[in-house]
Formats: sequence, C-alpha cells, structure tokens
Amino acid sequence: MAEIPDGNTTTLGWEQIVSDALHLLRLDRINRKILVFALVATLIPSLSMGTLFYAYAKQFLTAKATQELNDVTTQNVRELDIWLKERIYEVRVFASSYEVSENLDTVSHQSADRTKREKALRRLSDYLSSVGDKFSDYEELLVMDVNLHTVASSSNRLTPVRLPQGWRQQVDGDVPIIQPSYRDAAGGQMVMLLAVPIKTHDGRFLGVMALKLNFNTVEEILGHSTLGKTGQIYLVAEDGSPIAGSKLNSISLTNLKSPLTNTRHPGTEMQFYADGQGHNVIGAMKRMTQLGWWVVAQIRENEIYAQIIEARLLTVAICAGLLMVIGLAAYLLGLTIVRPLDRLTLGAARVSSGDLEVQLPVVGRGEAGYLTQAFNAMVARLRQNQLELASVNEQLTENNKSLEILSRTDSLTGLFNRKHFMEVLTGEVTRAERYRHPFVVMMIDTDHFKKYNDTFGHLAGDSLLKQVGRIIKESMRSVDVAARYGGDEFIVLLPDIDKEQAIAAAERIRSQVTMDTLSRAADGVVVTTSIGLAVYPEHAKSAEAMIASADQALYHAKEHGRNRVEIACGHPQPT
Repeated sequence: MAEIPDGNTTTLGWEQIVSDALHLLRLDRINRKILVFALVATLIPSLSMGTLFYAYAKQFLTAKATQELNDVTTQNVRELDIWLKERIYEVRVFASSYEVSENLDTVSHQSADRTKREKALRRLSDYLSSVGDKFSDYEELLVMDVNLHTVASSSNRLTPVRLPQGWRQQVDGDVPIIQPSYRDAAGGQMVMLLAVPIKTHDGRFLGVMALKLNFNTVEEILGHSTLGKTGQIYLVAEDGSPIAGSKLNSISLTNLKSPLTNTRHPGTEMQFYADGQGHNVIGAMKRMTQLGWWVVAQIRENEIYAQIIEARLLTVAICAGLLMVIGLAAYLLGLTIVRPLDRLTLGAARVSSGDLEVQLPVVGRGEAGYLTQAFNAMVARLRQNQLELASVNEQLTENNKSLEILSRTDSLTGLFNRKHFMEVLTGEVTRAERYRHPFVVMMIDTDHFKKYNDTFGHLAGDSLLKQVGRIIKESMRSVDVAARYGGDEFIVLLPDIDKEQAIAAAERIRSQVTMDTLSRAADGVVVTTSIGLAVYPEHAKSAEAMIASADQALYHAKEHGRNRVEIACGHPQPT
C-alpha cells in the first residue's frame, strides 16, 4: 500500500487555500460543491450568450432610436423655420397695407380734425380685428406710434408693449423684431411677439405693428411626429425654459426637462437623462436657425428597449428552467455520495461521544461501502478495547480512592493526619474571621505512653493509641475534626463552640480514656491524658498561634500533675 504522508510534516499549500476559500463560501459539503459546479457550468454559457445578445441588440436599438430622433428634430426644425418665416412675411404684408399706413398717419397728426381722426382710428381697429379673426395663430395685432404708444388693437383692450433696447436700429435696418417667448398674463398661455416698422410709400416712419403669436400651430407641428407611446417633442428657449410641447395633456410644460441642463455643448447627438417624472429617457435636439430655440425629441428607454427586455426575461426564464432541472439532477447525484458519508460522520460523532453501539448499514459496493465496512470493524474493535479499559479503570478508581484516604488519614488510628488537619484549621480561621464565630483547638497527650510502650511493647502501644483515637472519635460531634498530631499526641478542632462547652468535651474525653485504659494498668503504669485548650480569638488569631496556645496549655497540664484539662492563658498569642 502507498504510504500516507504525515499531515504534521507535509503541507499541501494549494489544497489548504482552496479549502479555506470553499469554507468561506459555505461549500464544505460535497453535494453543495456538485450542485454549485452544475449551476455554474449552466450559468456561465447562458449568461455569456445572453449578455452578448443583449449588448448587440441594445447597440442596434440605440442606433435606430438615434436616427429616428435626429430625423424628427430635423424635420420639426425645418417646419418651424418655415412657420416663423410665414408669420414674419404676413406681419410685413399687414404693416405695409394702405389701411394701416394711411389711418395711422391720420391718427398721428394732432392737427387733423377730431372726427376724421376718430374715423381713422375706428377703421384701423376694424382692420386689425378682421385680420386677427382669420388666423388662429394670432392672439393680438397692435399698432404703435413712433413713441411706442399703442394706438389700436385687434382686441378690446390696448395692451402696452415694450420692445428691446436697440429696436429703433432694427426698424431703421428693416430687421424684424422678435421678442423671446413669455407667458401672457391675460390669456395665461405662452406667446411670442413679432414687430415690424410701418412706413409710408415714401419711406417715412410712422410706427410699429406688433403681432402677438400663440403656439397652437407649433404644437400641431410638433404633434404630427410619432415617437411611440412615450415619445415627446417640445420646443425650448436658449435658456432651457419650455415653450411648447406635443403632448400637453400628458405632461405639463413646467415639468419638462431637456438635455440643455446636462451638457455645455448640446447638439444632435444622443443624450441620456431623466424627464420631469423621473423616467430615464433618450433625447436628441436641434437648433432653429433664426430664433436660436431648440427642438427636443425624447422617448423613454423602457419603450426603446422593450423588445430586448422581453428577450431578456425569456432568457432568464429559460435559464431558470435549466437551473432547476440541472440543479435537481446534481442534487440527486450528490445525495448518492453524501448520504453514506453523512452516516459515517454521524456514526463517528456518536463514537467520539462514547457510544460504541454503532452498526452502520453497508449500502453499495463502491468506496463508500468499503469505508462503512472498515468503520464497523473499527467500532467493534473499540468496543472490545473499551470493555478491557473499563475493567482497568475500575481497578484504578478503587486504588485512587484508597490512596486519597491514605493521604488524609493516619494509618494507625484512622484519624486524619497532621497535614490534613492544618488545611482544615487554616480554612476555619478564615471562616471565623469572616463570620465572627469562635472555635477551640484541643491538644491531647497520652500520659506515660513511653513507659507503657517500653513495658508492654510496641504492639501494645499501637493498640493503646488506636483505643485513644477511637475514644476521641466517638466523643466528637459530626462537625469536629480530630487528627493524630504526632507520636502519642492528638489534636481536635471544635468549630462554633465556647470555652465552657469545650472544657466539658475535653473532660468527657479525659474521663473516658481513663476508664477504658484503667484495666491495662500494671507494674505501676497508669495511662491517662492531659489536654490543653485554646479559644479563638481569645487566645490566638492564626492557625499556628492557636496550636502554640493549645500546646502551652497542654504543657501546663502536664506540669500540674497530668490527667487534667488546662485552658490557655487569657492573653492572645501573637498572630
């Protein structure tokens, strides 16, 4: 068999990098990898072809829309130029009329007869009214004298008119005066003003004829062009303000937007911008030759690209269908690989948690089936090893318990040893400091033990110590702690007890030891006990000081004849 490389010494860098990347993408599982691969293999060619088709189709439709918009603007500029030239020609004809010049000349002469002047003024007004009624583009015809005072009008009112500076030079040069468009205060609609001089047949300047034009015909001209359902054609001034539009019912002139606001050098090239309603539109514009106004044609992008949008939706639907079919096939294929691996993974998890009663079904004859067989054999081997290990662990547990007991107790008397007692005493000092509880340390010494041991032998001495330890243990409360301090000395911790209670307990132990060991008295050897007591915090405030005080009291008991209980002196020992 081939040698498997050690993972601790061999690092496959590229595999680790790829694995980390797949982990970040949540593609750790095999079925997900298969599914994603199938989807990517379907999406890449589909999206590539769809994107290429969309780009070419959009380029074609954009070029087509550009040509159509340019044709529309060019045609409308030509028709509007013709319309303006006709209006200028008409006002020149009316201004040169005999009715206008003769009657204005009569009205202007202050020395003429009043009746004659009124008659001339009436004839002039009637003429203007008759002309104004014949043309729908005319809002008002006005005749002004040399001082620009309105003399007659086609309407019932005499509207004052202000001409731009330098108007006289234009009149002298026989150049028509064209005022910028504005909103008429009386009618509330957009109008413009044309003015030409009125002269006699010999060239004498009499005044100015002004023609106030509406844009009804302009709107009809703009409306003749068709630009689909959302197409819009409108006329704007040089500053970008709207003048007239082809669809006034669908959009207000005040909400119109033109490419003039999006470029410093407008022209007939395509412009992309948002209209007054926030829709993305494509627009083109062309300038009128005489007025400097702009004809703008625009159409919404969604109408231009409606066909490719539909094609794109169809492409998306086809791709979605392919993805569903291929994704389902890839998912089912992935399950045939992943489900056996999932069973192995769950089985391994159960084994790692300690459950060795795992038996996986072997499905298939491929690699997954071989792995399942090997897994079952491994688990069976682990079960056998676990049984053997459990037996060993049980024995070790019993040994550890014995060792723990031995580490805390004295092997001869069965009481705690000195080390464990010191740990308990240190803890009791801390507890007493916190809760202000008293406790007592009792130091017990077996009187004449050496003599007894020498007389009766070591075995008898050990038996005597066991008996003393038993008496001490039986005389204690459940909360008290007794230990063999060393040799024939014992020490007892009495928590939550006062001096009188401690003395009574000590006397109980002393008398019991005396009675139980009196039968052993022989050859003048009588076994008794001397006991010293120390009270916290009266005699000491630390573990070591408490033992020293109890030991000092024990020393006094021995000095005063043994077989007695002594309490430490009243002065606390240094901590």
